[in-house]
Amino acid sequence: MTSEPEQQLGVGTPDAFQRLWTPHRMAYIQGENKPSGPGADDGCPFCSIPAKSDEDGLIVRRGEHVYAVLNLYPYNGGHLMVVPYRHVADYTELNAVETAELAELTKQAMTALRTASGAHGFNIGMNQGTVAGAGIAAHLHQHVVPRWGGDTNFLPVIGHTKVLPQLLGDTRKMLAEAWPA
Repeated sequence: MTSEPEQQLGVGTPDAFQRLWTPHRMAYIQGENKPSGPGADDGCPFCSIPAKSDEDGLIVRRGEHVYAVLNLYPYNGGHLMVVPYRHVADYTELNAVETAELAELTKQAMTALRTASGAHGFNIGMNQGTVAGAGIAAHLHQHVVPRWGGDTNFLPVIGHTKVLPQLLGDTRKMLAEAWPA
């Protein structure tokens, strides 16, 4: 059984393009769940996630001072963030113990991603401040983005659309099971 793409009638002249609608992205575009201010009590999702179950919060690993969580709006499947529990905005505000654990969980994330998905490489980094591209600048978080040869094609480059092959809950479970002891 084949199905034809749904046509939206009554708007403009029909053309040869099919549309890949991603209405769930509006939450990100409109800033849903972004903190309303710089304080921990200003709606910071990184402060509220640890109170949830691992499954509901998409937490892959909990450390003593930092945790690893899947990104709700991933650049690639398996895109994790390593986040301190303490609400700090700048890398220089971390103490030595937090810095060491953030580095160790980042290494463990790379190992888990290689084990679970065969990642060929990684983009790892932090955007410090809104002007540097931080979506949630009030709470420090380090991105760990797995990469594979050929994972960038015309769809994200031309269409600004990413196709992800797995649901976040399934990705969380897979990575949690692959996390090194």
